[in-house]
Amino acid sequence: MRTIPIPVDVSKLRISCAKAPRPRLVSKETGEIKRDRDGNPIYEVTLLVEDEAGRMELVKVYVTPEPQIAPGDEVVPVGLAASIWEQAGRWGIAYRARSIIPAGSAGAGVG
Repeated sequence: MRTIPIPVDVSKLRISCAKAPRPRLVSKETGEIKRDRDGNPIYEVTLLVEDEAGRMELVKVYVTPEPQIAPGDEVVPVGLAASIWEQAGRWGIAYRARSIIPAGSAGAGVG
């Protein structure tokens, strides 16, 4: 199944870091870190996303390089995109961003 990333408009969402960035592992047993095509480590960040109606959802977002954010920080995931995946009869949505920056920093309005 080929997936095309679907851009996510974050302009009407309030997003904060719920869990500090950590390297995404290929295997918990070996501790091997997953890397992108260029060999850079991929980081996993758990974000708390709130919409205009006050509904909240925890979302894991994958990003390279490691974002300089901490739990509780309001953030902007730049270039956030969703991809649907299917494997062995299971499916889900994976989120990836070009970067995750603090909400008040320069470039935070860039989607």
